[in-house]
Amino acid sequence: MGPLFDQHLRALRRDRAARNGPALFLLERAFEDCLERLQLMNRRFGDALLIGCPDPAWPSRLPAERVDVAEPGPLFARSARSQPTNEAELELEPQSLDLICAVGTLDTADHLPVLLHGLAYALRSGGLLIGAMAGGDTLPRLRSAMLAADRVAGAAAPHVHPRIEAAALSPLLEQAGLARPVVDVDRVRVTYNCLDDLVRDLRAMAATNVLQARPRSPIGRAALDAARADFADGPGKTVETVEILHFAAWKERRAR
Repeated sequence: MGPLFDQHLRALRRDRAARNGPALFLLERAFEDCLERLQLMNRRFGDALLIGCPDPAWPSRLPAERVDVAEPGPLFARSARSQPTNEAELELEPQSLDLICAVGTLDTADHLPVLLHGLAYALRSGGLLIGAMAGGDTLPRLRSAMLAADRVAGAAAPHVHPRIEAAALSPLLEQAGLARPVVDVDRVRVTYNCLDDLVRDLRAMAATNVLQARPRSPIGRAALDAARADFADGPGKTVETVEILHFAAWKERRAR
């Protein structure tokens, strides 16, 4: 099976967000949750890897002695004093990390089971994988609006990414070789005046469509009007939902 996502386009979208000023309110919420969970462990880690870094201050906030950054967007990576790196291209030494924190990119990473297995292989005994990504029933109003547009256009097209369900993520972590997986769902509701405001936020979060099978031309005026009408409940009244999947799992300690 080939790649589901266009990784070059994903990097370009992250660069666009970096140039125009990223919208970090959801990403910061997710990262703060990871930090709170780490603080409860009352532990300082040795070698850490941060996957996804739209804010150059994030690495210094992790409770770790040394933090490397894997960021697919060149401009975000440069701000974090790192080189742009796609998750699939990570060359991690086995048992080289005590902590991996992944925020906001794994939902658009190809071959997630293989990727999780590689991350687990890189953790030392007692190491932790923790993170957050969009999943489940994310953006239901946008998906409804795009269906309305497709009905007018007379053809269906993949406008919104498929999302992993919370119930499926825990088994994936176990199959990757990790233990004691915990997956929680944070349902965030955001109110919008109109569809265009949501799209503006998605662009600023680098969260627009990067599917390989995405439509290559913009939707027509009549289809766009149908999408806007379907989305609208009135100014300041349309509530969109993002489901953030928070996850954590451990590399089992070896018996001595």
